[in-house]
Amino acid sequence: MPGRSRLANDAWEALLTAHAEIMRRLAAEDVWGEVSMREYDVLYTLSKCRGPIRLGELNRRVLLSQPALSRMVDRLVERGLVRREADSSDGRSVRLSLTEEGRAQQRQAGRPHALGVARRMKAALDDDEMVALRDLCRKLATEREPAGGVRA
Repeated sequence: MPGRSRLANDAWEALLTAHAEIMRRLAAEDVWGEVSMREYDVLYTLSKCRGPIRLGELNRRVLLSQPALSRMVDRLVERGLVRREADSSDGRSVRLSLTEEGRAQQRQAGRPHALGVARRMKAALDDDEMVALRDLCRKLATEREPAGGVRA
């Protein structure tokens, strides 16, 4: 058995490789319609929010750099898919939400995308494995830095 640090890095590499390969396959599917897969990610993230959110909060939830996300939001606003509104708690900030057209585009791409995701996951994993993967990913996503720095 490799050392714990080596095992941790091997697991991380396997996770990133699986993510990259699955994303490549999903991006190649003919389901995106008038939005790109990255635009869909932004629309989907906004669709899951209970209300308008700040750009910084959106940035924490998607895999784009802040400058790239800002440019994408500008384009989505221009296309009428995302709405900007003044932040009532901070006059210097804006909040983002989906327009009705944005919600329609997200749903249009989302249904076939969800079917493609389910098809790929069910082909590779049984139900117990999917539960374990879900739980492990949630655990990784909520893991916090220990007090005093990074664990070795």
